[in-house]
Amino acid sequence: MTALTTCIWPVAHGRSLTLGAAGRLMAIVNVTPDSFSDGGDHAVTNSAVEHALRCVEEGADILDIGGESTRPGADPVSAAQEQDRVLPVIAALAARTDALISIDTYRAETARLAIAAGAHIVNDVWAAQREPEIAGVCAETGAGLCLMHTGRDRERLPDVIADQRLFLDRSLEITDAAGVSRAQIVLDPGFGFAKETPEANLELMARSGELADFGLPLLAGTSRKRFLGNVTGRDARDRDVATAATTALLRMKGFAIFRVHNVAINRDALAIADAMLAFETKH
Repeated sequence: MTALTTCIWPVAHGRSLTLGAAGRLMAIVNVTPDSFSDGGDHAVTNSAVEHALRCVEEGADILDIGGESTRPGADPVSAAQEQDRVLPVIAALAARTDALISIDTYRAETARLAIAAGAHIVNDVWAAQREPEIAGVCAETGAGLCLMHTGRDRERLPDVIADQRLFLDRSLEITDAAGVSRAQIVLDPGFGFAKETPEANLELMARSGELADFGLPLLAGTSRKRFLGNVTGRDARDRDVATAATTALLRMKGFAIFRVHNVAINRDALAIADAMLAFETKH
């Protein structure tokens, strides 16, 4: 998929989003006490909702609501805890904004309840391989589905792109079997998720154009990741400029969606990248 190739991404509740012509921003809304860079900032419903609405004002197209930290070593939460955190936020946002709402979960039941509360998209960091039933939820509801590559809890191939193909091909087998349309699916190469060295993440960035072979839109989740700190020497909260640099670079490689903490700075980075892509198309 080239950067200016457009497609319509169908999601739940009869909604859709055009991808490709311009980069899209997915705002991170962590309703958690322990996420790696913003844990506790928006851990109660009202704070999370107000933060999400500010993200919409700054240019977010999608609000990604998460109730369990995915940082290495984070304490696990129960399904009930996760749902108690995210469902009130989703219901409140569904009543107050037309922005698309994503639920960041690998649990099929949380996904089902979130869609019923108003979510349009399921963002699964285990790519339907932790709870394959989540694919059935998306098939039944028409929800968009983000499948993220991870290297956690398994042996990995030494070549970063070969491992992407191995893992994501398995996920696509699961979603195909469940009846999820390929049009509903976006792929995320999972920057920082068991890519053990800064070099591995940089290689994945450099070679990410090879993922176009899947023929599916791509989502980048580099925001404030540790490898950016390794490169810049900055702490997590001070990595937004580095994140914006990766946003521009990956947009030029054809990525369609960017999952970020700081919407405003990444909106500007996308504006420059999109202007360059438009210029190159015309000339």
